Amino acid sequence: MRRRPLLAALSAAALPARASLAAGPERAVRLVIAFPPGGSTDILARLIAPRLAARLGVAVTPENRSGASGAVAAGHVAQSPPDGAALLVDSGGQAVNPHLLRGLAFDYARDLAPVALLARLPLLLVVRAGLPLRDLAALLGWLAAHPREARYGSVGIGARTHLAMAALLRRAGVAAEHIPYRGGAEQIQGLLRGDAPMGFTSPALALPLLREGRIAALAVTGAARGPLLPEVPSLGELGFSGLVQGDWIGLLARAGAPASWIARVAAAALEAVAAPELAPRLAELGLEPAAEGPEGFARFLAAERDSMGALIRSEGIRLDG
Repeated sequence: MRRRPLLAALSAAALPARASLAAGPERAVRLVIAFPPGGSTDILARLIAPRLAARLGVAVTPENRSGASGAVAAGHVAQSPPDGAALLVDSGGQAVNPHLLRGLAFDYARDLAPVALLARLPLLLVVRAGLPLRDLAALLGWLAAHPREARYGSVGIGARTHLAMAALLRRAGVAAEHIPYRGGAEQIQGLLRGDAPMGFTSPALALPLLREGRIAALAVTGAARGPLLPEVPSLGELGFSGLVQGDWIGLLARAGAPASWIARVAAAALEAVAAPELAPRLAELGLEPAAEGPEGFARFLAAERDSMGALIRSEGIRLDG
């Protein structure tokens, strides 16, 4: 990633902090993680927690509250006291859930305040080894010629792995049956069995199978190739620019938390994800550090919610199938 934008973001976020170093909770901060232990969101949260504690001068305790595609944790933080003592680590579901979940007791845009965009997570389009498919053009041609076998997996209805494939198929003018699974591990098993022999997945899940030759990677989301697998072309260079850009991980607080505290947390978080010693671990996870503080993250999140809403409506995606 470019160093100058990161340094600029860190400097901008740190300025208000110097003016009000005493702002924020005096007791321990809870880092509420929207997904179970072991996933990319959980690992990143636990990697930055001690660095946040050192920078903020308070204990920072990770706490998993998974469920409802992140809505359980989001609702917990949205209904917590507005003192900033509860911080939310969440992913792209922030932009999807408002369009799919009904009857929520909180409003994502109204009740949560963006703090920092921590990292981006490109997704890989993979197919089961054994299929005569070595590039995206071959895959799209195969889907058109084999409608009865055209099935793809995802980690659930409305997940980025679902929306990325839905967007690609719509742009290409071909169709395939969607098979939702309960998580990445189940999706990969379904792919290897041939139940749903293709789909988007995270680099962390794909890499071991790629090395073993059990799957093949045909494309990566985004406009450019990634450093982890530079031999895999991007959807942008293959003529599918502007599609779902993969997933991301961000940090949010309860709306109404002191602005000076949010600025301090943002500066600490951006510094943490940019720590050189974390770079190898983040690369293993396929995570690309981001450099957006509160204002940049707010703009990013608003655009994400608009684009995801448009895609969900155009595809007629519903949680009941």
